[in-house]
Amino acid sequence: MAVLVPLLFLLDVLAMFWFDLKGGNATALVGGTALVILLLSVLLAYKGKGLEQATDCLIKGFQFGFKVFGPVIPIAAFFYMGDSGFTQVFGEVLPAGSQGIVNDLGIALANTIPLNKEVAAVTLTTVGVITGLDGSGFSGITLAGSVAGLFAHALGTGIATLTALGQIAAIWVGGGTIIPWALIPAAAICNVSPFELARRNLLPVVIGLVATTIVAMFLM
Repeated sequence: MAVLVPLLFLLDVLAMFWFDLKGGNATALVGGTALVILLLSVLLAYKGKGLEQATDCLIKGFQFGFKVFGPVIPIAAFFYMGDSGFTQVFGEVLPAGSQGIVNDLGIALANTIPLNKEVAAVTLTTVGVITGLDGSGFSGITLAGSVAGLFAHALGTGIATLTALGQIAAIWVGGGTIIPWALIPAAAICNVSPFELARRNLLPVVIGLVATTIVAMFLM
């Protein structure tokens, strides 16, 4: 079984390329493969009671997911409503050119801070960290690029460095390091608490962000 699991997922990857599966279709393929692996595992382990145990495993999995994602819902809703979700719910009520309440606040902050290389680097890191709080790691890249463009235009240099800095900060924070709801898959596989994992990752990630921000100041 230990050899069969990676083989099945390798076949999934090949099928995605061969049949050009993307988005929901690719997710369904991986999810179905995981379900097949679960059924095979419990049938081998529990024999006649395998199907009953499979049901119990599914229930426990859903319970774990709801338990861990409970705190995520209001936080994710805040960022969703601060971005494109606001206009989808309330209609086109924001001023022309608005990119969403949260994004507009970030751009306004970038326009009011005195500009120099040090402030620009620190601000891009902060923007990346804030946008990474939704646990995606990539949803804030557009905002980070916009703010980097504003600063680079004012400074006359550094657009590539600032953009990369904002992207790194967003990915390091939201891409599966210090945001618990981004750590759920790895934490579940390793049978550890995602909150404990995030706590242990906090110090090295902060040190990395500080060091990267300082290096960016010299690169601009």
